[in-house]
Amino acid sequence: MITSILVANRGEIACRVFRTAQAMGLATVAVYSEADADAPHVRMADQAVLIGPAAARESYLVGDRIIDAALATGADAIHPGYGFLSENAEFAEAVVAAGLTWIGPPPAAIRAMGLKDAAKLLMANAGVPVTPGYLGEDQTPARLQAEADKIGYPVLIKAVAGGGGKGMRKVDHAEAFAAALTSCQREAAASFGDDRVLLETYVTRPRHIEVQVFGDSQGQVVHLYERDCSLQRRHQKVIEEAPAPGMSDAARAAVTSAAVKAAQAVGYVGAGTVEFIADASDGLKPDRIWFMEMNTRLQVEHPVTEAVTGVDLVEWQIRVAAGEPLPLAQEDIVLTGHAMEARLYAENPAGGFLPSIGLLEHFKLPEDLVRVDTGVEEGGEVSPFYDPMIAKLIAHAPTREGASDLLAQACSEVEVWPVKTNAGFLARCLDHPDFIEGDVDTGFIEARLDALAAQPAPSDVALASAAMALTVDEEGVAPTDPWAGLTGFRLNAPPLASMRLYLGDQGFDAPLYSDDVPGDVLLTEDGEVVVFDAGETFTLTPRPPVKDAAHGGGGDGAVRAPMPGKVVAIAVSVGDTVVRGQALLTLEAMKMEHALGAPFDGEVESLSVSVGDQVSEGVTLAKLVTT
Repeated sequence: MITSILVANRGEIACRVFRTAQAMGLATVAVYSEADADAPHVRMADQAVLIGPAAARESYLVGDRIIDAALATGADAIHPGYGFLSENAEFAEAVVAAGLTWIGPPPAAIRAMGLKDAAKLLMANAGVPVTPGYLGEDQTPARLQAEADKIGYPVLIKAVAGGGGKGMRKVDHAEAFAAALTSCQREAAASFGDDRVLLETYVTRPRHIEVQVFGDSQGQVVHLYERDCSLQRRHQKVIEEAPAPGMSDAARAAVTSAAVKAAQAVGYVGAGTVEFIADASDGLKPDRIWFMEMNTRLQVEHPVTEAVTGVDLVEWQIRVAAGEPLPLAQEDIVLTGHAMEARLYAENPAGGFLPSIGLLEHFKLPEDLVRVDTGVEEGGEVSPFYDPMIAKLIAHAPTREGASDLLAQACSEVEVWPVKTNAGFLARCLDHPDFIEGDVDTGFIEARLDALAAQPAPSDVALASAAMALTVDEEGVAPTDPWAGLTGFRLNAPPLASMRLYLGDQGFDAPLYSDDVPGDVLLTEDGEVVVFDAGETFTLTPRPPVKDAAHGGGGDGAVRAPMPGKVVAIAVSVGDTVVRGQALLTLEAMKMEHALGAPFDGEVESLSVSVGDQVSEGVTLAKLVTT
């Protein structure tokens, strides 16, 4: 019997588990790092225990401290959430050895599916179709290069112990293989402590289809249908939906039966996801869907399955961990409507999707429109220590079009400042005609990246709102008042109709009144106005930007760290000639590698760091001069 649950995680997933646990009448325990002392998940729990410094390897990844916290607070079960220690078999065994209940699959199942190469061999032996590739033990660069050449390009390099898109590279030609392999191995070692890789043939029109499975200790295994997670960037999911568009009954039967077979092959208990890659060049065909991997935990995108099945997957996890049978038989699990989830990240799409950190001085999410799962709040901080996802928005409607429209509207109503987000980018993805038609694959975003990532110009409504905010005084006198807005005043002149506003070095004529206001308007201490429109945040000023006379407004050639991080690679030397955009250094931050490019064509004048250096935000890493 479970009476008290400790969640060995943070953020939105901790809050998510606590909501169900408390609804079931269970006591809750949070663990937190020093960086999360004031986080919502800490206040939400009945008890909370500090387990270490901000860095995850000194807190959320230290299993002994988490188990000690459970024992000290009287918790009798541990839920790992996702990420961190959720798929660590040794931690699961230690939990059980301490006399606690592990709310997850058996350690043997975690091990069986934890290494991609071994899992694929196991699945092939169980009759589950697998993607062609190389799974060998010989990991020398020469052997891997030879196997890639044999498979044919493009080829996919994947970390054996990987997940979440980390340690994964697509290679288009043989000459690029060695560099991609080195980068992939380095990222894999940093993320998983294991630099081994496998190779797969790269499917040219891939769809990412996954199936939610659930098993109990009585030997029953069911599926809760499929999800389509094809909208990805750098192999990380952006928008997920259920059911998959264009999925025929025959294809659904093939993929769900394969998923159940995969779970049965490892004696699976609890929630899991079997991931498949489908060749969608001619639609979703039953014989063109192959096993990729199994995630032995709850997935980030589990809410879309909950929406279309009406099942609380966390409640099922708790009940199954307590020894109860599955609450429903396969024939009782039915699909209702369509659901979509968008991952809201603290990142700057127009700036190469670099993570954005800092205080959330303004944070408003459309909770009246859609389900919102989040672990941050206004006044909180997005730190550089953890994943940059700050919320999930989940829409459910009778039809796919209805769910897409609802989610696009919700993304358009997101208001966050000064931290940057991908809300506008998400709205543009959802509004794209090809997405609306269901014409999606994993290359969807990359093929349209320039249009989807670029921040559009502010709308007339946004400009009007900014102008009104700058001209209406503290008593609320409107700009149409004859004594208001006296800029350029002269007797008998027509009323002032607009004012000049600047977004960076772009100037716009903003009308001085509007009946339509897009959202909140903020005034900064620097005399700027912040408006929110279509998911974008615009910071406008009535003053033109001051040019850097010494450099013609082109910058000083310094390449600075956009966030705290670790230098993991340097691709140039002093004296090298480079072109605009060429990768100079690679910075590891917020669990991902970020290549920093040259701001203009020129020569590397100096390098201020070495590989392995930890750097602070704003520190100059390299400097270029024009040639």
